[in-house]
Amino acid sequence: MNTVESPARSIFTEDHDALRESIRAFVDREVIPHVHAWEETTFPDSIVRRMGELGFLGLSVPEEYGGQGGDYFTNIVLAEEIARAGSGGFLMGLSVHTDMVMPPILEFGTEEQKQRYVTPGVAGEQIYCLGITEPDAGSDVAAIKTRAVRDEGAGEWVINGAKTYITNGHRASMCMLVTKTDPDAGYGGFTIFLVPMDAPGVLVEQKLEKMGMHASDTALLAFQDVRVPDSAILGTVGKGFQQIMWELQAERTIAAAGVTGYAQYAFDKTVEYASERRTFGRPLGQHQAIRHKFAQMATELEAARDLVYATAASYAAGAYDVRKISMAKLFATQVADRVADQCMQIHGGAGYMKEYDISRVYRDVRLYRIGAGADEIMLDVIGKSYGF
Repeated sequence: MNTVESPARSIFTEDHDALRESIRAFVDREVIPHVHAWEETTFPDSIVRRMGELGFLGLSVPEEYGGQGGDYFTNIVLAEEIARAGSGGFLMGLSVHTDMVMPPILEFGTEEQKQRYVTPGVAGEQIYCLGITEPDAGSDVAAIKTRAVRDEGAGEWVINGAKTYITNGHRASMCMLVTKTDPDAGYGGFTIFLVPMDAPGVLVEQKLEKMGMHASDTALLAFQDVRVPDSAILGTVGKGFQQIMWELQAERTIAAAGVTGYAQYAFDKTVEYASERRTFGRPLGQHQAIRHKFAQMATELEAARDLVYATAASYAAGAYDVRKISMAKLFATQVADRVADQCMQIHGGAGYMKEYDISRVYRDVRLYRIGAGADEIMLDVIGKSYGF
């Protein structure tokens, strides 16, 4: 039967295919053998340095900052192939560094900031975190209370506040920190600072224990009279809210790509299991009820992937389609959640055991419907786009 490639799949060229093969070989050789161990220890900084050596941390970063100068789709390839390793925590920690922190610095930062942070970040010599969420401010970014006050006499800013659920918070050398600089200015009262984690007053208070994503570290951070110079400001004072909203669009697209790849990993593992596991005298997958589960999952994964690719193509072309990005993030994460649940069900009691990979996926995937904009926020963004 002749097949016609989906238009969405045409975003990838032979160069992307070669990149995919290269990353896949690296994942098979240097990531997959350690995934189970990282669940107990978190992934080591050395694997990030290794990726820097191989050129995988700056695929779309301009060459003058050590990157490969590729297009946006190279980031999609990276997310999908890292997801294929089967470690949600590693995927999450890496995505924060490559797709949430470095792009805003490239977009809004000074040349000095790009040289100071992007170049070593691409090399894997430094790892970064993003400080948005607070104990009393999650999806409601406008409720952030962390304050940065100008000390005119010293020519510095003094930061006080707390951030929680911060991925890479225990290993990061710099935090891209969202603060409030003018409480009376509404959305115009936010400013982003690039804060070195070794600055006096930065406290890594607690390593948070999570349901899943065990391979990544998650921190509770406190900022007590942390002093930073004007050169730490990202972009312009008062433009932090717009800058972080810009960042979230790329983050949501990458999250959708990564979680779809992770769900595909679960699907593939479950196909293997259902082909080997025999019940009532035949392979588990040959029972109609199970076969139909696979058909439903495959259909939803295909739809999610095409939506993600189409959204990525729109974003790469310069469109800022918040509605479409929100749809892709919402749909992909919900599909992944359903796939993980069905894969767990097909595995039965075995799936509930830690020795089977599906239990890890089941725990990890659930975060995607919360992080980078919860389902409810995505639904509201989509609904409001129609004028309601």
